[in-house]
Amino acid sequence: MRPLKSDRRILRSQRALREALVAELNSGVDIARVSVAALTERAGLTRRTFYSHYRDIPDFIEQVENSLFDEIRVRVRAIAEATLPDLYKNIERLEPAPGSVELLTYISENRDLIGALIGPGGDQAFIKKVIDMSCSEVSDRMQTGILPAAVGAFFDYYLASVVSAEVGVVQLWFERDLAESPETMARIMTVIAFVRPGDLYGMPIDVKVPAYGAKLMGLNIDIPAIDFNDITSGSTGRND
Repeated sequence: MRPLKSDRRILRSQRALREALVAELNSGVDIARVSVAALTERAGLTRRTFYSHYRDIPDFIEQVENSLFDEIRVRVRAIAEATLPDLYKNIERLEPAPGSVELLTYISENRDLIGALIGPGGDQAFIKKVIDMSCSEVSDRMQTGILPAAVGAFFDYYLASVVSAEVGVVQLWFERDLAESPETMARIMTVIAFVRPGDLYGMPIDVKVPAYGAKLMGLNIDIPAIDFNDITSGSTGRND
Protein backbone atom coordinates (compact mmCIF):
# COMPACT_ATOMS: atom_id res chain seq x y z
CA MET A 1 0.00 0.00 0.00
CA ARG A 2 2.94 2.38 0.40
CA PRO A 3 3.21 3.24 -3.31
CA LEU A 4 -0.50 4.13 -3.36
CA LYS A 5 -0.12 6.34 -0.31
CA SER A 6 2.92 7.94 -1.91
CA ASP A 7 0.99 8.59 -5.14
CA ARG A 8 -1.87 10.16 -3.22
CA ARG A 9 0.58 12.33 -1.32
CA ILE A 10 2.17 13.49 -4.57
CA LEU A 11 -1.23 14.30 -6.08
CA ARG A 12 -2.22 16.26 -2.96
CA SER A 13 1.02 18.24 -3.13
CA GLN A 14 0.59 19.01 -6.83
CA ARG A 15 -3.04 20.03 -6.29
CA ALA A 16 -2.04 22.29 -3.40
CA LEU A 17 0.63 23.97 -5.55
CA ARG A 18 -1.84 24.54 -8.41
CA GLU A 19 -4.33 26.08 -5.99
CA ALA A 20 -1.54 28.26 -4.58
CA LEU A 21 -0.68 29.42 -8.11
CA VAL A 22 -4.32 30.40 -8.70
CA ALA A 23 -4.37 32.30 -5.41
CA GLU A 24 -1.14 34.15 -6.29
CA LEU A 25 -2.38 35.20 -9.73
CA ASN A 26 -5.80 36.21 -8.41
CA SER A 27 -4.16 38.31 -5.73
CA GLY A 28 -2.60 40.48 -8.44
CA VAL A 29 0.84 38.87 -8.68
CA ASP A 30 2.07 38.69 -12.27
CA ILE A 31 2.97 35.17 -13.36
CA ALA A 32 6.56 36.26 -14.05
CA ARG A 33 6.92 37.24 -10.38
CA VAL A 34 5.58 34.04 -8.80
CA SER A 35 8.16 32.57 -6.42
CA VAL A 36 8.76 29.18 -4.88
CA ALA A 37 8.65 30.71 -1.40
CA ALA A 38 5.23 32.28 -1.99
CA LEU A 39 3.79 29.11 -3.55
CA THR A 40 4.99 26.74 -0.85
CA GLU A 41 3.85 29.09 1.90
CA ARG A 42 0.34 29.28 0.43
CA ALA A 43 0.29 25.52 -0.19
CA GLY A 44 1.55 24.67 3.28
CA LEU A 45 4.47 22.71 1.80
CA THR A 46 8.23 22.85 2.10
CA ARG A 47 10.56 24.08 -0.63
CA ARG A 48 12.06 20.59 -0.61
CA THR A 49 8.68 19.14 -1.59
CA PHE A 50 8.41 21.61 -4.47
CA TYR A 51 11.88 20.78 -5.80
CA SER A 52 11.18 17.06 -5.56
CA HIS A 53 8.63 17.53 -8.37
CA TYR A 54 9.82 20.57 -10.35
CA ARG A 55 13.12 22.14 -11.34
CA ASP A 56 11.91 25.70 -10.87
CA ILE A 57 8.87 27.94 -11.35
CA PRO A 58 8.99 27.91 -15.17
CA ASP A 59 9.07 24.10 -15.12
CA PHE A 60 6.12 24.01 -12.70
CA ILE A 61 4.06 26.42 -14.81
CA GLU A 62 4.93 24.54 -18.01
CA GLN A 63 3.76 21.23 -16.54
CA VAL A 64 0.55 22.80 -15.24
CA GLU A 65 -0.19 24.39 -18.62
CA ASN A 66 0.71 21.26 -20.59
CA SER A 67 -1.79 19.17 -18.65
CA LEU A 68 -4.52 21.68 -19.50
CA PHE A 69 -3.30 22.09 -23.06
CA ASP A 70 -3.46 18.36 -23.79
CA GLU A 71 -7.03 18.12 -22.53
CA ILE A 72 -8.12 21.20 -24.49
CA ARG A 73 -6.48 19.89 -27.68
CA VAL A 74 -8.40 16.59 -27.48
CA ARG A 75 -11.68 18.50 -27.28
CA VAL A 76 -10.78 21.00 -30.00
CA ARG A 77 -9.85 18.07 -32.25
CA ALA A 78 -13.32 16.57 -31.70
CA ILE A 79 -14.89 19.86 -32.84
CA ALA A 80 -12.57 19.99 -35.85
CA GLU A 81 -13.70 16.53 -36.96
CA ALA A 82 -17.27 17.77 -37.51
CA THR A 83 -18.10 18.43 -41.17
CA LEU A 84 -19.98 21.44 -42.52
CA PRO A 85 -23.09 19.29 -43.16
CA ASP A 86 -22.93 18.18 -39.50
CA LEU A 87 -22.60 21.78 -38.35
CA TYR A 88 -25.43 23.13 -40.50
CA LYS A 89 -27.74 20.32 -39.46
CA ASN A 90 -27.07 21.16 -35.81
CA ILE A 91 -27.79 24.84 -36.46
CA GLU A 92 -31.06 23.95 -38.17
CA ARG A 93 -32.01 21.99 -35.03
CA LEU A 94 -30.90 24.92 -32.83
CA GLU A 95 -28.16 22.74 -31.39
CA PRO A 96 -24.51 23.71 -30.76
CA ALA A 97 -21.59 22.56 -32.87
CA PRO A 98 -20.60 18.93 -32.21
CA GLY A 99 -18.06 18.75 -29.39
CA SER A 100 -18.45 22.37 -28.28
CA VAL A 101 -20.41 21.58 -25.10
CA GLU A 102 -17.73 19.09 -24.03
CA LEU A 103 -14.96 21.66 -24.53
CA LEU A 104 -16.75 24.42 -22.64
CA THR A 105 -17.75 22.01 -19.86
CA TYR A 106 -14.09 21.09 -19.36
CA ILE A 107 -13.17 24.79 -19.27
CA SER A 108 -15.94 25.43 -16.73
CA GLU A 109 -14.84 22.53 -14.52
CA ASN A 110 -11.30 23.96 -14.46
CA ARG A 111 -12.43 27.57 -14.26
CA ASP A 112 -10.17 28.61 -11.38
CA LEU A 113 -6.90 27.54 -13.00
CA ILE A 114 -7.80 28.46 -16.59
CA GLY A 115 -9.30 31.77 -15.49
CA ALA A 116 -6.13 32.69 -13.61
CA LEU A 117 -3.90 31.76 -16.57
CA ILE A 118 -5.87 33.79 -19.12
CA GLY A 119 -6.55 36.67 -16.73
CA PRO A 120 -4.65 39.98 -16.41
CA GLY A 121 -1.71 38.49 -14.50
CA GLY A 122 -1.72 35.22 -16.42
CA ASP A 123 0.39 33.81 -19.22
CA GLN A 124 -0.09 35.43 -22.63
CA ALA A 125 2.16 32.74 -24.11
CA PHE A 126 -0.34 30.09 -22.99
CA ILE A 127 -3.17 31.94 -24.74
CA LYS A 128 -1.07 32.22 -27.91
CA LYS A 129 -0.25 28.51 -27.71
CA VAL A 130 -3.95 27.62 -27.48
CA ILE A 131 -4.77 29.87 -30.46
CA ASP A 132 -1.97 28.37 -32.57
CA MET A 133 -3.01 24.82 -31.66
CA SER A 134 -6.66 25.52 -32.46
CA CYS A 135 -5.73 27.00 -35.84
CA SER A 136 -3.64 23.93 -36.63
CA GLU A 137 -6.38 21.50 -35.58
CA VAL A 138 -9.21 23.09 -37.55
CA SER A 139 -7.25 24.27 -40.61
CA ASP A 140 -7.59 21.11 -42.72
CA ARG A 141 -11.33 20.79 -42.12
CA MET A 142 -11.95 24.48 -42.83
CA GLN A 143 -10.11 24.20 -46.15
CA THR A 144 -12.32 21.34 -47.30
CA GLY A 145 -14.26 22.42 -50.37
CA ILE A 146 -12.50 25.78 -50.70
CA LEU A 147 -11.32 26.82 -54.15
CA PRO A 148 -7.61 25.89 -53.98
CA ALA A 149 -6.51 29.11 -55.65
CA ALA A 150 -8.18 31.14 -52.89
CA VAL A 151 -6.24 29.42 -50.13
CA GLY A 152 -3.35 31.62 -49.06
CA ALA A 153 -2.97 34.84 -47.11
CA PHE A 154 -6.73 35.52 -47.15
CA PHE A 155 -7.50 32.13 -45.61
CA ASP A 156 -4.67 32.44 -43.06
CA TYR A 157 -6.01 35.77 -41.82
CA TYR A 158 -9.57 34.44 -41.87
CA LEU A 159 -8.59 31.42 -39.76
CA ALA A 160 -6.66 33.56 -37.28
CA SER A 161 -9.62 35.94 -37.03
CA VAL A 162 -12.14 33.17 -36.35
CA VAL A 163 -10.05 31.36 -33.71
CA SER A 164 -8.90 34.56 -31.97
CA ALA A 165 -12.51 35.76 -31.84
CA GLU A 166 -13.63 32.49 -30.23
CA VAL A 167 -10.88 32.77 -27.61
CA GLY A 168 -11.94 36.36 -27.00
CA VAL A 169 -15.51 35.19 -26.39
CA VAL A 170 -14.24 32.67 -23.82
CA GLN A 171 -12.24 35.42 -22.09
CA LEU A 172 -15.38 37.58 -21.91
CA TRP A 173 -17.25 34.58 -20.52
CA PHE A 174 -14.70 34.48 -17.69
CA GLU A 175 -15.03 38.24 -17.14
CA ARG A 176 -18.75 37.60 -16.69
CA ASP A 177 -17.85 34.93 -14.10
CA LEU A 178 -19.15 32.16 -16.39
CA ALA A 179 -22.69 33.46 -15.92
CA GLU A 180 -23.95 31.41 -18.87
CA SER A 181 -23.92 27.62 -18.82
CA PRO A 182 -21.56 25.68 -21.12
CA GLU A 183 -24.62 24.62 -23.16
CA THR A 184 -25.76 28.23 -23.63
CA MET A 185 -22.25 29.41 -24.50
CA ALA A 186 -21.86 26.55 -27.00
CA ARG A 187 -25.00 27.75 -28.80
CA ILE A 188 -23.84 31.37 -28.73
CA MET A 189 -20.40 30.51 -30.09
CA THR A 190 -21.82 28.22 -32.76
CA VAL A 191 -24.08 30.87 -34.25
CA ILE A 192 -22.02 34.01 -33.61
CA ALA A 193 -19.48 32.99 -36.26
CA PHE A 194 -22.24 33.19 -38.88
CA VAL A 195 -23.62 36.60 -37.88
CA ARG A 196 -23.11 39.06 -40.72
CA PRO A 197 -22.86 42.84 -40.37
CA GLY A 198 -26.40 44.15 -40.19
CA ASP A 199 -28.02 40.83 -39.20
CA LEU A 200 -28.97 42.08 -35.75
CA TYR A 201 -30.66 45.11 -37.32
CA GLY A 202 -32.56 43.19 -39.98
CA MET A 203 -30.31 44.70 -42.67
CA PRO A 204 -27.80 41.94 -43.59
CA ILE A 205 -24.90 42.70 -45.90
CA ASP A 206 -24.25 39.89 -48.35
CA VAL A 207 -20.62 39.59 -49.42
CA LYS A 208 -19.48 37.07 -52.03
CA VAL A 209 -16.62 35.96 -49.83
CA PRO A 210 -15.04 33.36 -52.18
CA ALA A 211 -14.99 35.87 -55.04
CA TYR A 212 -13.74 38.60 -52.72
CA GLY A 213 -10.96 36.36 -51.40
CA ALA A 214 -9.94 35.35 -54.91
CA LYS A 215 -9.85 39.00 -55.97
CA LEU A 216 -7.55 39.83 -53.06
CA MET A 217 -5.24 37.05 -54.23
CA GLY A 218 -5.04 38.70 -57.64
CA LEU A 219 -7.35 36.22 -59.32
CA ASN A 220 -10.22 36.93 -61.68
CA ILE A 221 -12.45 33.88 -61.27
CA ASP A 222 -16.20 33.55 -61.56
CA ILE A 223 -17.14 31.45 -58.53
CA PRO A 224 -20.66 29.97 -58.58
CA ALA A 225 -22.87 30.42 -55.55
CA ILE A 226 -23.35 27.38 -53.31
CA ASP A 227 -26.88 26.70 -52.15
CA PHE A 228 -27.36 26.18 -48.39
CA ASN A 229 -29.53 23.11 -49.05
CA ASP A 230 -26.74 21.56 -51.13
CA ILE A 231 -24.34 21.91 -48.19
CA THR A 232 -26.71 20.40 -45.64
CA SER A 233 -27.39 17.48 -47.96
CA GLY A 234 -23.66 16.85 -48.36
CA SER A 235 -23.43 18.12 -51.94
CA THR A 236 -21.24 21.00 -53.10
CA GLY A 237 -23.68 21.97 -55.80
CA ARG A 238 -21.12 21.12 -58.50
CA ASN A 239 -21.38 18.55 -61.24
CA ASP A 240 -17.82 17.22 -60.95
